[in-house]
Amino acid sequence: MKKLLSYELREKYLKFFEQNGHKIIPSASLIPENDPSVLFTTAGMHPLVPYLLGQKHPYGQRLTDVQKCVRTGDIDEVGDATHCTFFEMLGNWSLGDYFKKESITFSFKFLTEVLEIPVDKLAVTVFAGDEDCPRDTFAASVWEELGIKNICYLSKEHNWWYAGATGPCGSDTEIFVDTGVAPSCENSNPGNDPDKWVEIWNNVFMEFNRTADGKFEPLKQKNVDTGMGLERTICMINGYKSVYETDLFSDIIEKIAQLSGKPYGEDEQSTRAMRIIADHIRTATFLMGDEKGIVPSNVDQGYVLRRLIRRSVRFARQINVDSKELVTISKMYIDKYKKYYPELEQNESKVLEELAKEEEKFSKTLENGIKELEKVLTYMKNGVLNGKTAFRLYDTFGFPIEMTQEICKEKGYEVDLEGYKVAEAEHIKKSQAGAEQKFKGGLADSSEQTTYLHTATHLLLGSLQKLLSKDIHQKGSNITAERLRFDFNFDRPLTEEEKKMIEDNVNKAIKEDVKVVCEEMTVEQAREAGAEGVFGSKYGDIVKVYTMGDYDKEICGGPHAEHTGQLGEFKIIKEQSSSAGIRRIKAVIDTSKAISK
Repeated sequence: MKKLLSYELREKYLKFFEQNGHKIIPSASLIPENDPSVLFTTAGMHPLVPYLLGQKHPYGQRLTDVQKCVRTGDIDEVGDATHCTFFEMLGNWSLGDYFKKESITFSFKFLTEVLEIPVDKLAVTVFAGDEDCPRDTFAASVWEELGIKNICYLSKEHNWWYAGATGPCGSDTEIFVDTGVAPSCENSNPGNDPDKWVEIWNNVFMEFNRTADGKFEPLKQKNVDTGMGLERTICMINGYKSVYETDLFSDIIEKIAQLSGKPYGEDEQSTRAMRIIADHIRTATFLMGDEKGIVPSNVDQGYVLRRLIRRSVRFARQINVDSKELVTISKMYIDKYKKYYPELEQNESKVLEELAKEEEKFSKTLENGIKELEKVLTYMKNGVLNGKTAFRLYDTFGFPIEMTQEICKEKGYEVDLEGYKVAEAEHIKKSQAGAEQKFKGGLADSSEQTTYLHTATHLLLGSLQKLLSKDIHQKGSNITAERLRFDFNFDRPLTEEEKKMIEDNVNKAIKEDVKVVCEEMTVEQAREAGAEGVFGSKYGDIVKVYTMGDYDKEICGGPHAEHTGQLGEFKIIKEQSSSAGIRRIKAVIDTSKAISK
């Protein structure tokens, strides 16, 4: 049977759903807009949250796309057969249109008729029910009617989806493919035999609203949100043992092996290193090449990016690959994906320059770490390197524990790994506590205060462009119920006079109580009207443009105030550097001074 290529799966998926009444929408940025709960877009539903919550989408009620995503929660698992930090999510949505029966039928037909997967190679899971919500016998009955025999009922832990602590939620049905591995138990199913069954698609049925007191109330608008991982699906239907055998990675792995001088698959350690380099450089390329492209830094998305690049440098060193060649790998990815994500080609020089700079910087860091370690070892008395010291080498110098162990072993020393883990756990605990506070507000917080703060970012951008430079654009935004944080391109700190001018201009717009007008128009019309936006592949044909008098005109899909007077009073509380060439403003509003209507 002919192997299915990644571009074929993308095209078949979009064509199938387009033929079934869905409008194709472009992938959104990897940097979420006004979602304080996550650093990256981790699923296809993130950019669509306002529409899942009831806003009307300009393309209608049936949508489909291929969304670029990044997840780093399982970064230590990368190097195995299936985990990736960057991946593409195929998705289709119903915004108050069809529901369970139609969604399940679409999925079944695509898998069995378009991809020609035999019915007996499929298995599904559905919600088992509990005291909050009943067993999903309806979904199970639809699968049975379609011919699926392997149906497994699982708990909320497996077959339930939440938007956040409160808000839209509902049961889901997950679809699994037989890996071909012999059953390891009687009545093998996805619930008891994970080696045999691998999930490729998840259909979420949002039909409840979880309230603050834990109750589940029926939603007025029932939605369907589905997600199919491109990499994993290509791997499974082609019968590969890992995603790195697919056309998405095979040429990259071949290049890394060539640079290393070691055949891929020769031993477990070098195989894992090659996979990590291939995965991490792909993710780094997409993050730096994104329309809201970021650069390595010590905070937020930039910190994750830096970690990915530095891990790549370390593992390149491990298999004798000159880490300067990571730029070559990145260029291969740009050429591979630019047809589908043109922003990569548009930002190519930036991507390759930033990668080269970070590689050079970390190579020096490694040298400094080695010097520091050797200095510490001269004072060693009992032959064991203290765990706290080992963690300080990592935390301060970025010096990996594996390399510390390797050098210590060569010199006849051991490393107190338990002490290292304790120090690491204490660090993680502090970091998580900070993150919980930092990202307070939850996923898709559409509260009144957050809505007003989002509106304030529009006025802030308009003021920056009017008073400082028309070339200023948004480079990131994070909003909680307490404050807004806004990143923009500018090459120097703002003076106190400039901050005061910007504050005054925003407050002038608020005092004039300008009506916030939303219009739907084509991208070309928005461009001609002078709307702010990153024009290109980000938008579909029809966009929403929000206008606030002469103060701001911007393409946006987020929630907004009805009139600027609702914001009360705007105040900048901090202005600082975010990364090279990027400034950050933190600001608050006092709605007790709002103008009511």
